[in-house]
Amino acid sequence: MSEKKALQSRWRRANLHKYDAHRAVAAAIGSGKLERQGCEVCGALRVDAHHDHYDEPLNVRWLCRRHHIQLHFYGEDMFPLQSRPPKETE
Repeated sequence: MSEKKALQSRWRRANLHKYDAHRAVAAAIGSGKLERQGCEVCGALRVDAHHDHYDEPLNVRWLCRRHHIQLHFYGEDMFPLQSRPPKETE
C-alpha cells in the first residue's frame, strides 16, 4: 500500500464520523439530492463541501479550495456562518 493510501486509511479510521459525512455528501450529489453551489466567498464554481457540524452531514458550506484552506488555517472567524434557521428538535 502506498504511503498516501496508508495515511488516508488511518485518517478514515480515526475520523469515522467525518468520513461518513464526506461519503453522505458524495452520495447526495450523485443522487441529485444535493447540488453544488458557487463559493460563498468569491463565487467560484469549483468548490469543496465544508462541514461546520459533522452531525449534520448534508448541511455544508460551499467554498473554493483557496477559501476552504483559509477557513481551516485561520478559523471560523475568517468567514462567519451566515444566519441559518435554527435546528429543529424533536
